Amino acid sequence: MTGAADDDPSAIGTYASAGARFGTAALWLAPVMLPMMYTVVYLSSKLGQVSGRGLFHVIRDFYPRWLLWSVLVGVVIGNTIEAAADLGGMAAALGLFVPAPNALLVTGIALIVFAVQCLASYRTISKVLRWLALALLAYIGAAVLAKPDLTAILMGTFIPHIAFSPEFLSIVVAMVGTSLSAYIYTWQSNQEVEEQIADGKKTLSSRLGASREELRSTQRDVLAGMGFANIIMYCIMLSTAATLHANGQTSIDTAAQAAEALRPIAGDAAGILFALGIIGVGFLAVPVMTTGAAYDLAQAFGWKASLNARPRDARKFYLAIGAFTAAAVALNFLGFNPMKALVWSGIVQGFSTPPLLFLIMLMTNNRRIMGDKVNGGLTNFLGWTTTLAIFSATAGLIATWFL
Repeated sequence: MTGAADDDPSAIGTYASAGARFGTAALWLAPVMLPMMYTVVYLSSKLGQVSGRGLFHVIRDFYPRWLLWSVLVGVVIGNTIEAAADLGGMAAALGLFVPAPNALLVTGIALIVFAVQCLASYRTISKVLRWLALALLAYIGAAVLAKPDLTAILMGTFIPHIAFSPEFLSIVVAMVGTSLSAYIYTWQSNQEVEEQIADGKKTLSSRLGASREELRSTQRDVLAGMGFANIIMYCIMLSTAATLHANGQTSIDTAAQAAEALRPIAGDAAGILFALGIIGVGFLAVPVMTTGAAYDLAQAFGWKASLNARPRDARKFYLAIGAFTAAAVALNFLGFNPMKALVWSGIVQGFSTPPLLFLIMLMTNNRRIMGDKVNGGLTNFLGWTTTLAIFSATAGLIATWFL
């Protein structure tokens, strides 16, 4: 679920923009980002599994309040903006099939998502989200239908192309931000807790600790999930690189334009698959973001926060989900361009992600929190390298603004 949610409409918009603007020269970014994606999700999973707490529950219990509130504000704002952008992207894609006003589509989608969150059990929600992940297979089909040139694919995948320009670095930061978004960290750590609660471990003391075999199983699960997400990232860039970029269409303004532009070049099927992928994965990603923000807020204040609980038993938690959903809908009435907002939301996440990942690295090396399950040498190497890489990408973008 986390891997699929990582390829949300924001990510799809960012990857499509990268492929359209830079063609196959951007493909090498996908394999380079795979170890980073694996590392951040595994660390988040390990934190929740060993500590028995969600990310912000850990911050509240072990760190000063000023740090808790400063991190909370940035993450909640980022989640809400990205949820709003995803709703806009879904509505634009759905508008290709349903002739209805954009505002009505955004509101209808949000109401459906919120109703499922409130009325269904955690197990039901998780099953629904797993099935929705299959929507991403549409992008493998779109890439095949685009009939890309094999030589261009190999060169773009294995020969890095770097342009020290604001445009290129903006896309890199957006890809880092949307692939390593803050909502992924909080969602993954909280899902470990939710799974334990669903298995009957309802108290913190019963959830503490994890065996080495459990952590090895988590490593395999995370590698599979993020490997899937990375393949989809690659296919999205490939489909737009082989079609839009190859035919001189290097700028994408709306989700509808991206899907429509594929039709005359790669055929109706490719355009339809591209649009259906946005819609399907959006129904998976939006609840991940709004629920993730609600988890963070509830844990910061010490409220009961669990999808295993009924709304009347965790009223403030579910009210927070509703409030974040309403805020995301409201942002769509400000008249922004959905596809451009998707890319900009990735850039926002790119700036909020580095300090949060730095904090997670400190947490997973803290014996007060992790006991004897602190990070080993390889995990620390991957974690600190990833932290340095995303700090550098963001710093490079800022430098181009001034230079």
